[in-house]
Amino acid sequence: MIRVQVIERIKQIDPAHWQHLFGPQPLPSHTFLAALEESHSLTPASGWIPQHLLLQSAALQPLAALPLYLKQHSYGEYVFDWSWADASHQAGIRYYPKLVTALPFTPTCGQRLGLAADSPAQSTRTLLQKLSEQAHLQHASGWHLLFADKRCREQIRSAWPEPEELLERHDCQFHWLNADYRDFEHFLQRFSSRKRKTIRRERRRVQEQGVKLRRLCGMELDLEGLRNFFSFYQQTYQLRGQTPYLNWDFFMRIHAGLRDSMMLVVAEHKQQTVGAALFLFDQHCLYGRWWGGDPEFDCLHFEACYYQGIEFAIERKLQRFDPGTQGEHKLVRGFEPTQTSSLHWIRHPGLHRAVQHALIQERQHIATYMAQARKHLPFKQTDY
Repeated sequence: MIRVQVIERIKQIDPAHWQHLFGPQPLPSHTFLAALEESHSLTPASGWIPQHLLLQSAALQPLAALPLYLKQHSYGEYVFDWSWADASHQAGIRYYPKLVTALPFTPTCGQRLGLAADSPAQSTRTLLQKLSEQAHLQHASGWHLLFADKRCREQIRSAWPEPEELLERHDCQFHWLNADYRDFEHFLQRFSSRKRKTIRRERRRVQEQGVKLRRLCGMELDLEGLRNFFSFYQQTYQLRGQTPYLNWDFFMRIHAGLRDSMMLVVAEHKQQTVGAALFLFDQHCLYGRWWGGDPEFDCLHFEACYYQGIEFAIERKLQRFDPGTQGEHKLVRGFEPTQTSSLHWIRHPGLHRAVQHALIQERQHIATYMAQARKHLPFKQTDY
């Protein structure tokens, strides 16, 4: 007999069991999710209540798992549904709380459903039935699966137990894709002559200001270097009058558990750190970057956050560099328009129909936007 548990703290799940289901990747690893919770970067007071679902066999072997949060707002998700919440409120329909499967504060695409290789065929459906029960029990307006990869979305769709169909929402990010480049110059050969000169000029400008950059991984990335990064990361938010989502304890925890999957770019001027960008990576992809730097240095953001990441991805033969959401400035630097998808279940039939209609138009808009964006890629016309 199999059973589904609702887990209120991911530390209650054996890390080895979680890894068995999700594999050895930094996102969404047990270490990463536990660091969010245990550092109190993620708390019920901040509007995130963990309710992870774990499916186990009679012998307590892990069969399937789904990260899950009860949300009282839409902050930190990067799939913006504020207009849905407003429409719901105007119609007298309660929108919050809602259930969300996502990596909090982390708009990167990937696996969201963990399945054991020997998991019974009905495992996903059993897990989703428990999800449905939780939605009704918590009076949640629905469930949102954010930034899930294609395989995960297909698995969820095929096992979905509710009569209302899951609604698919599209958005556009800009990802760098590796076409077996030998080095950065080989990558630049795809660019038109004028655009290639622009990139070289930006990189040269950083050197002309006397800024030197280093990339640190594994044992090279010590706590002192991480602390310097965190100071700049905080500064980025403070300049906007905001408080960062993530605190120092979170970064210490992922450093302790994920250091071999972390890469830190350090920018130095006259032996003083003037900027830093922190990335995570696995055997296929370089993810994100948390960043902060002295704004007085021209082009430093582009060098630390994009060009150093591209060089690293080429050296490691990674297939993709996913720098997160937003930023059309990435386009002219060789990051290609990439469709992202999320799935949504709205329990109220009227709101469900309204969102369904809106998404038809929105998907058309995103498709048009991506087609237009491709025209502004810096590559030679024969390349796209």
